[in-house]
Amino acid sequence: MLLTAVIGGGAIFLVTNVYFAGTAMPFVFFTLTLASAILVLARVRRSWLDMLFLTLAAAILGVISVWHFHYQPNWESCVSLLGLGSLAVLGLRAVWSEGEKQKLLALAFAPSFLFAAFMVFAGVVLERTQVWHPKVLDLYLFSFDASLRVQLAFILGQMYSLWPWFRAIGTALYIGLPIPLAMVYAGHLVKDHRKVYPAMAAFLLTGPIGILFYNMFPALGPAHIFLQDFPWHPMTAFEASHLFREPVAAKGVQNAIPSLHMAWVLLAWWYSRGLSVWERGIALTFVVFTAFATLGTGEHYFVDLVVAYPFSVMMQSLCAFPVRWMARERVTGFLYGLLVTLLWLVMLGQAPKVFWFSPAIPWACSLLTVASAILLHRKLEAATEVASQQQSESAAEMAVALS
Repeated sequence: MLLTAVIGGGAIFLVTNVYFAGTAMPFVFFTLTLASAILVLARVRRSWLDMLFLTLAAAILGVISVWHFHYQPNWESCVSLLGLGSLAVLGLRAVWSEGEKQKLLALAFAPSFLFAAFMVFAGVVLERTQVWHPKVLDLYLFSFDASLRVQLAFILGQMYSLWPWFRAIGTALYIGLPIPLAMVYAGHLVKDHRKVYPAMAAFLLTGPIGILFYNMFPALGPAHIFLQDFPWHPMTAFEASHLFREPVAAKGVQNAIPSLHMAWVLLAWWYSRGLSVWERGIALTFVVFTAFATLGTGEHYFVDLVVAYPFSVMMQSLCAFPVRWMARERVTGFLYGLLVTLLWLVMLGQAPKVFWFSPAIPWACSLLTVASAILLHRKLEAATEVASQQQSESAAEMAVALS
C-alpha cells in the first residue's frame, strides 16, 4: 500500500511540477523517452486491460495537470502523459505481483524510470555546462573534418535542405532514439534474461559517462558555430587549413563528442543479436539514419561519430557481466575504448595539424578506429556468449544435483 501511494503520489507530483510539466513534457525527445515505456509495457504484458489502465491513468494525470496549470495540452504533453501512465501501470503491476512475474515487471519498470529520470537530470547538467565552459572547441573538430577534404556534415546538411522527405525521416529517427533502446531491452526481457542486465547497464551508464567526456572537450556542432553559413557556405580546404584554431564563445548544448546518439544506437544494434529479424532490422535502420541525422542536422561533426565507436566498446566491456572482470577480452575492450577515446580528444585538441599533412592520415585514423572497434566488439560478444553458456550449464548441473 505504501509503494502504491508512492507511485501514485509521485506521478501526481510530476504533472504538477513546474519544471516537469512546463519544460520536460513538451520537449519532444523527453516525450519519446516516456513513450518508450508504452512499448515496454506492451511487450511485457500484452494485455488490453493494461492498455485501458494506462489510458485511464494518463487521463487522470492530464486532468490534474491541466486543472493545476490551466494550459492547452499539445500532442507532446498527451504522449508524455501516456508514457507516464505506462510507468505507473508497470510500477503498480510490479508491486502487486509475486514471484517471477514480479521480477519481470520490476525489471521492466526500473530501467524505464531511471532512463526518464536521467533525461531530466541530463537537461539540467547540460544547461550548467554552458556556465562551466563558456568557450567551446568546435574549430578543432571542424579542422579535422575539413582535413578529410570532404566536409560530410555540410554535404548531408545540403541533402537535408534539398530533400525534405529525407530530413523528415532522419530527424524522426534521430529524436526517436529511446524507441530502439526500449525495443531491444524489452525483447531480451521477454526472451533471454541473461542479456537483460548488460544491455540495461550499458544503456543507463552511457549517458552519465558520456557527459563526463562532454566536459573534457566541450563542443556544439557546426550548425551552432557557422549559423547561417551552414550548410551552403562551407570553407574551402585552403581556408580551413589556415584557420586559427582556438576556443570560441558560443551558446548551446555542449554534447558533440563523442556522439551519444551514435553510441546508443550502436549498442542497441550490438545487443539486438538473438532477437527477431524485424527487431534487428529496426535497430540497424536507426544506426544508419542516426548517422545521417547527426551530420545533416548540424548537431555533430564526422569525428564525433568515429569516436563513438571506441566509446561504445568501452561501455560494452564495462557492462559485460557474464565475463570475468579480468578476462582478456573484457580488459582489452575496456582499456582500448577508454584510451582510444582519450587519445582522439588529445590529438584533436593538441595536434590538429598532424591531420593536414595528407588526407590519407585522417581517413586512415577514422577507418582504423571503426574497424578495430568492431573487431574488439565481436571478440567480446563471443566471449560473453561462451561465459553465458557456461553459467547456464553450471546452473543446470546445480539444479540437478539439488534435486
